[in-house]
Amino acid sequence: MPSTSSLAPLAPAATSANMALQVSQLSWAIEGKTILSEISFALPKGEMLGLIGPNGAGKSSLLRCLYRFIRPAKGHISLFSQDISELSPKAFACKVAVVQQDTPQYFDMTTEQLVAMGLTPHKGMFDSHSSEDSDKIAKALDKVGLSHKVHQQYDRLSGGEKQRALIARAIVQQPQLLILDEPTNHLDIRYQIQILELVRSLGISVIASIHDLNLASALCDHLLLLDKGLVSAMGTPAQVLTEERIAEVFGVCAQVMPHPQHGNPLINYFYGYQKPKSDTADAASDSHPVSAQALPPVACACHNPGVPSAALHKHSVEPTP
Repeated sequence: MPSTSSLAPLAPAATSANMALQVSQLSWAIEGKTILSEISFALPKGEMLGLIGPNGAGKSSLLRCLYRFIRPAKGHISLFSQDISELSPKAFACKVAVVQQDTPQYFDMTTEQLVAMGLTPHKGMFDSHSSEDSDKIAKALDKVGLSHKVHQQYDRLSGGEKQRALIARAIVQQPQLLILDEPTNHLDIRYQIQILELVRSLGISVIASIHDLNLASALCDHLLLLDKGLVSAMGTPAQVLTEERIAEVFGVCAQVMPHPQHGNPLINYFYGYQKPKSDTADAASDSHPVSAQALPPVACACHNPGVPSAALHKHSVEPTP
């Protein structure tokens, strides 16, 4: 089980007045199974925090606690020096925008109408739609490259277009904190980069779960690495993304070097975790098919002395009998 890193906490010298988000000793369990345990971190105002970790590490569960979808069993969450439980739904929505991992379905709604929903927290019950509102919507759609889809039905957009429309809705909402759960899901590489660069350029506080470690390294100020519901490491990309830690948490062999453009860690993965079939095995498979899962994986094929083989072996899956 990983232990909390000895790295310094995010912005340790800063006071609570400089923090957008402070999480202390947060834990959550369901049906007796611990999902999150003693999570503590802080996000300074105006910075972008990347939440990384393997599948099942607790990333989405942590974000759901932050945007009040689930209530943690213990711990404290402070949003701009105020307990989030003290905020009304409207006050919370004025401060926080959320883009979830799963794209929701909105039938009989155009892309423009979907994006306009971001204005709701700032409107009174009888407030009408203004020309200024239309300008905000048009600018947000232009930023995400969807101006040409403004009148198209939202449910007819591609998966990537839907994700970009939800980002536009969040921009229109004008939050102080933006929470993103896999914002690059369904996007091709061009829009993965553009959307994260756009989010970063907004100048607001952002916490985003990101699967692509190279994207997280390039565009986040700090990283929070979760493993099995615990904080494994937190700090700058250079502090968190080391070869040893990548092997320990993700179970893969990698070479880490400075990126030629921005200098943050660039991760090159090595391959060779699955033993190839021999000619004999191929012949035998004609009469007795064997699934790929039945082949025992090899630890690593890179011979990288900086990566502990024990860490890789612990992630090996036993062959199916």
